Amino acid sequence: MILKSFKNFLTFLILISSLSPVLGEEKIDIWKNKKKDITTTSNTPENSNSKKINLNNSLNSNDEETIKIEDNLSYEGEVVKVFGIYDPADFDFNLNMWSTSDAEDIRASIKRLNKIRLSKTSSEIFENIFLSFSYPPEGMSDNEFVKLKINWLIDNNKSDLIESFLKQNEEFEGKSRVIQYLVDENIAQANIKEGCEKIKFIDSKIRDPYLEKFKIYCFVFSNQKSQAQLLLDLLREQKKSDAFFDDKINFLLGISDKTTNKINEKNLLNFYLSSVTIKDFNYEPTKKTKKEIWKYLNAANLIKLEDTNDKDKLRDLERAANNGQVNAKIIFDIYKQKKFELSTLINAKNIHQTLESSDGRSLIYQKYLLSENFETKVEYLFLLEELFKKDKILNIYSKFLSDSLKEIGLENVPKNYRELAESRMLNDQEFELGKIKYNDKVLHQSKILKLYVENDSDKKIQKEIQKIFKKISKNRKYFYSAKDLALVDSLIKDGFKIPANFDYNDLSSKYSVPENLSELIEKKQNAFLTLKIIEIIGEDEPNELDAETIYFITNLLNKMNLIKIRNKILISALPQRV
Repeated sequence: MILKSFKNFLTFLILISSLSPVLGEEKIDIWKNKKKDITTTSNTPENSNSKKINLNNSLNSNDEETIKIEDNLSYEGEVVKVFGIYDPADFDFNLNMWSTSDAEDIRASIKRLNKIRLSKTSSEIFENIFLSFSYPPEGMSDNEFVKLKINWLIDNNKSDLIESFLKQNEEFEGKSRVIQYLVDENIAQANIKEGCEKIKFIDSKIRDPYLEKFKIYCFVFSNQKSQAQLLLDLLREQKKSDAFFDDKINFLLGISDKTTNKINEKNLLNFYLSSVTIKDFNYEPTKKTKKEIWKYLNAANLIKLEDTNDKDKLRDLERAANNGQVNAKIIFDIYKQKKFELSTLINAKNIHQTLESSDGRSLIYQKYLLSENFETKVEYLFLLEELFKKDKILNIYSKFLSDSLKEIGLENVPKNYRELAESRMLNDQEFELGKIKYNDKVLHQSKILKLYVENDSDKKIQKEIQKIFKKISKNRKYFYSAKDLALVDSLIKDGFKIPANFDYNDLSSKYSVPENLSELIEKKQNAFLTLKIIEIIGEDEPNELDAETIYFITNLLNKMNLIKIRNKILISALPQRV
């Protein structure tokens, strides 16, 4: 009897042991186990770009297709973390959006995009997908992936997005660099009051010595000395302060009446503290001066040239201005200060060639200022352009030339210079979509677009489709354009009925979609293909693209189920605007 009971107990134990792995599978952490299927979420309401996202949304799906991360990825066995700002589901993607793409392809694409001055729409789409929470591409570590994101944010001066990134990502490699960039941006603007207010956004959990030092100075700046002293004592206890910082804060707190006169260039905070504590502060930047220090010097009006005849220092300043480190206005102010004999000014057009290059530019610039009629002003403006171009520092001059020509007015520019002047006038206005004017005589400009522009109801749009097609069919001369086809393709994708007499297949056969791009859809590389589309749009807005390009872009987005991005393209590219 005892033996029988023991056998039953043993059988029970074996049964429990065999079931335990199955039970355990239900407790798998989706963030740590890479065998979990993650599917695309569609039709998710768009959320505010700055909100804290719920990543669980990215794991739900009504889509039949799934993307699976295989065992043999390069990060096998490691805990792969995800970093970003946006919920990928908000843009019809998921956490696996990059997982089927090769790391080298993504690196190359990002490198190409960094060389393009993206349009507003291109930039928005890029930000949406690149800064969404997601696993890295195949063959790339999460550390490298987050570094690519950080580099892009910093290189493009995206301070607001950096703030959002810090709020939503607690720990990541390179965090100290991001915090230091944000602090330095505030200091470099020479507006410490605003910087101290803005820095309060950072969560109290974030502990970084550079940030803590800036907070201490902010307390000093706002005359909250007791709080500054308390925070400084804590920093010292943690052995995260240093002799230079202690010396400067003690001086500012009035604990000591002396401070070192040595200028510390280790970082911008140290340089700033040097500038506000050293009497008669004087600093001469060089080629090795860090760009953030240049920026602060520029904002604080600390860049001066006491001797305008010091050609070596002027040359260094011109080089810095050409690199965007110094405000070009400073260079022109120096040019204006140079002194010339009256006879030299009178004969400037002939004499400038005999002078040293910076003196020649100064002479022609002053001659331009003294010119009284538009014809001679324009002549000297273009002569000055040649002199800047000769020394390869044209970046200093481009905006000045554009602004000066706009001030003169194209109608006042001599005819022989007019075409050249028009090409030099920079279009620095931000792209803005005008008010839509619906035109029911043209399909892609008709009230059907209210579906995408005004979110009209499906029933109302279906009636509008029947009405517009009936009206257009009466015009036997009507030609269905690629833009019309882009709209119809999207309507079909969205489940609307198109009149039977509209031969979609025949019309679409006239337009081709690049085969190499279509292949990326078959390979499930939707995110990478979207990068390709961003490259194609590039510096243009969608409404500036040719009709066939608009068609194949929207066609690809339809095939990838990227409806939100497609709608952004449609709203820009199709309507007639006032």
